[in-house]
Amino acid sequence: MSINEIQDAIVEEFSVFDDWMDRYQQLIEYGKDLPPIDDRKRTEQYLIQGCQSKVWLDAELRNGKIYFTADSDAIITKGIVSLLIKVLSGRTPDEILNADLYFIDKIGLKENLSPTRSNGLVAMIKQMLMYALAFKSKIEGAG
Repeated sequence: MSINEIQDAIVEEFSVFDDWMDRYQQLIEYGKDLPPIDDRKRTEQYLIQGCQSKVWLDAELRNGKIYFTADSDAIITKGIVSLLIKVLSGRTPDEILNADLYFIDKIGLKENLSPTRSNGLVAMIKQMLMYALAFKSKIEGAG
């Protein structure tokens, strides 16, 4: 599935909920499904700055594609990072750097988050883009 196909599936999944409490519940379910990050990655080095809650994010380059792992001490935040991973993990650096993450607005996520959580969402995306940039230059440097 392409990045946009995954985003469309997420938008469709969330569109069945009229109430934001139901959407939060869906986010919580996504958080529960997120595989745990290696305990050795739960350090300051992997902590995303700008998040109200603690969010650890790591990325690994395998066969030209980036795979993200993450965790958070807050269940809603864990659900948000889980959605980002669902959309962006397993993609090339260029795919990640060129992705238009429209699902965030379409499911009403940004407008229904507190300002601090919204800042955290931006910080998570920014960190994922930084990993993509770093891996892209590593690939180009090796080529």
